[in-house]
Amino acid sequence: MKSLVIVESPTKTKTIRKFLPKGVVVDASMGHIRDLPSSAKEIPASEKKKPWASLGIDVEENFSPLYVIPADKKKVVKNLKELLQESDELILATDEDREGEAISWHLVEVLKPSVPVKRMVFREITEEAIQKALGQTREIDMNLVHAQETRRILDRLAGYTISPLLWKKISPGLSAGRVQSVAVEFVVERERERMRFKSGSYFDLRAALDAKTPDSSFSAELTHLDGKRIASGKDFDEQTGGLSVPDQVTLLNEDAAKALKNALEAGKWTVASLEVSSQSRTPAPPFITSTLQQEANRKFGFSARDTMSIAQKLYENGFITYMRTDSPSLSDQATKAAREGILQKYGQEYLSAKTRVYSSKDKGAQEAHEAIRPAGSLFITPEQSGLSGREFKLYDLIWKRTIATQMAEARLEFTTATILGETNDQRAQFRASGKRILFSGFFRAYVEGSDDPEASLEDQDQPLPPLREGQDLHLQDIEAIGHETKPPARYTEATLVRELEKRGIGRPSTYAAIISTIQDRGYVRTEGRALVPTFTAFAVSELLEKHFPDLVDSEFTSGLEDKLDGIAAGQVDPIQYLKDFYLGDQGLRDEVLRQEDKINPIDAKKIDLPIEGLDGVEILIGKFGPYLRAVRDKEELSVSIPEQLSPADLTPEKIEQLLQQEKTADQPLGKDPETGLLVYLLTGRYGPYVQLGEQEASAPATKGKKAEKTPASKKPKRVSLPKGVRPEDVDLEKALRLLELPRLLGNHPETGKEIRAGIGRFGPFVVHDGTFKSLTKEDHVLEISYERALELLSQAKSSRGSSVILELGDDPASGKPVRVMEGRYGPYVKVGAKNASIPKSVHPESITLAQAMELISKKKSSGKKK
Repeated sequence: MKSLVIVESPTKTKTIRKFLPKGVVVDASMGHIRDLPSSAKEIPASEKKKPWASLGIDVEENFSPLYVIPADKKKVVKNLKELLQESDELILATDEDREGEAISWHLVEVLKPSVPVKRMVFREITEEAIQKALGQTREIDMNLVHAQETRRILDRLAGYTISPLLWKKISPGLSAGRVQSVAVEFVVERERERMRFKSGSYFDLRAALDAKTPDSSFSAELTHLDGKRIASGKDFDEQTGGLSVPDQVTLLNEDAAKALKNALEAGKWTVASLEVSSQSRTPAPPFITSTLQQEANRKFGFSARDTMSIAQKLYENGFITYMRTDSPSLSDQATKAAREGILQKYGQEYLSAKTRVYSSKDKGAQEAHEAIRPAGSLFITPEQSGLSGREFKLYDLIWKRTIATQMAEARLEFTTATILGETNDQRAQFRASGKRILFSGFFRAYVEGSDDPEASLEDQDQPLPPLREGQDLHLQDIEAIGHETKPPARYTEATLVRELEKRGIGRPSTYAAIISTIQDRGYVRTEGRALVPTFTAFAVSELLEKHFPDLVDSEFTSGLEDKLDGIAAGQVDPIQYLKDFYLGDQGLRDEVLRQEDKINPIDAKKIDLPIEGLDGVEILIGKFGPYLRAVRDKEELSVSIPEQLSPADLTPEKIEQLLQQEKTADQPLGKDPETGLLVYLLTGRYGPYVQLGEQEASAPATKGKKAEKTPASKKPKRVSLPKGVRPEDVDLEKALRLLELPRLLGNHPETGKEIRAGIGRFGPFVVHDGTFKSLTKEDHVLEISYERALELLSQAKSSRGSSVILELGDDPASGKPVRVMEGRYGPYVKVGAKNASIPKSVHPESITLAQAMELISKKKSSGKKK
């Protein structure tokens, strides 16, 4: 009997083929082979005139979806149909979650097999798991299919109904989504908390002491003065910056802290009391999707999308179990493998006396039913895996976390010493704390947030020297330390995933997509690891809060997720669920119609930020981004808000600075002696810049500005201010030096060609003969020397040429390798001699094989049109 096995990706095809009987044909569907139409051109001609065609869902006919096969999937479908004609049975081996079940169902619907169809499921790609799955095939689970289809329809209904309203009322190109809008709301609300926050200041003391013996130094911090607790950060009110309960604590200012310090320098120091306690620590549960994303972000700075892309490769190559799961349980096979690994690597004393069993506390737990762990009945150590780079890091993390779950508890001893510093009229109480690891236990393998467990053990072992009650101490030094209370921390990808999970928003398969979407659509940008909402995010959130509060309410959205879980379990009718959400008096469709007339576009474009002292300043969203509008000296001013400014950075002082720059925009810094053209300092959406000459009248550089025309063939030269250069520090001399960029440094000694320094899209650089090299933080574009430029260019030369970032597998049509490359002009995908650039919004290491083939296909089709 000849069998055709279909999986989602070529990588999975290669791995699974090794464990199947000879003669079995394995091929890939490249993800979903059909979906709702993504654009008007994908809608069949027979359906285009129907009123629901653009939505892709016939809401009046039980929400019947219109599925189409995208152009780049037609070859895949043709190939699978041909293979199926030569087969005696079809085995569908897509992932065991809702998405995988739906892919299998779509395959059956499109391929229309006349041979028996079997559904084969497994959670790891090992020989044992594949052989077992072959003997335990089942039918497609239509409840899972309905849950996936309902989610897809639900998201289309929400997005396609609300987004056009945002285009009309705020700005074209905006979007809203059932889950993305809640995620944006979380980030916006946190930023509002930061903006409302009032900082408080306080002082305390830190003493360096010793027990009058060698190597007995330790530090202690002031906690009480004359029996009253010293104020710390937790005692301040975030709304006022003052103490919440002033009578209960003593607040030290700088003068009081220094006076106490001076007094205690001559005081008597003794040990008042000692308290020793011991604690046991148990290991964290095995990874589920959300905790893996959080820990990979904390340890390595991986984005959620990157983590899932790397984990997908590890799974498809047989290194780990399925990576989309919200269950922390481990199979008997896994616990046995972990315990054997502990005995081999660490010895009997590090093995937990009892097998630890983990289960999910989440009522909505679904997807695969085991934690993310190394695959197989014998865990391959990271060193034996042959992996490298990011894949090694993530596998090492998963291996250590899994091994740690079956290791012995760590035992720690904590010592707290109360120290008295006494003067003639004051009695100051200090606290010193020490920690000693009595037995490292699972710390040997894994410490949360630490890359190196052994190094972490050294950091955690911080004992106090031997002390006794009543012992006299020697003061080495004492210092007064000032503190400012800090606003709530911005979300990172790790903490946002944790918040989404805690509130029941999304599921394991959606966290990475949610975070990628809100960044790709311009609602959130990153500063380091922090997620910062844009002005557009504020405008959209304000409109939804006012007119569609359910769409940004976490409890409402969590309830929708619970209903989807009910559909997956066969307990909720999907059609009735969609009707309740979209149709009827309380449905989204009628609610949008009711609210549309109530929304004034002028008001919708205004952003209400919690900033005091705005003095008649309006913050608005325009066609080209956010801007300020205000009247100063009877003149109405409008000025773009630079993109690098976040809403929290927009203080009254910064607003006045931007308005003053706009007010003086008509006033040139002076004339360029060479051309006679006026030189201006202006501000645009990308920040401040200098300009030589006037902008043409048809396209003014700034509102309200009179323009002298330059020759029609020339646009005025503009140069952005380098990072660290403040507009108020720019005079005519500095402006002219900037306008010289890219400035000539000299000629290259080998080629005789020019070397220049300039500022480009990615910052300052030096360039020679088409080779660019970015300047370091220590280099300044106006000051860099010829010799330093040669040094940087030699570094660029040694690293020049394309390099492979990722191997994605083989092209199913040609068999040629598909690679993600780093080239001279940025990342791109390569298949044989065909190349296609990767969009700037897409991280190169997150590209899948299906996405790569789609980019190549689009490049090919655009070439034909040309």
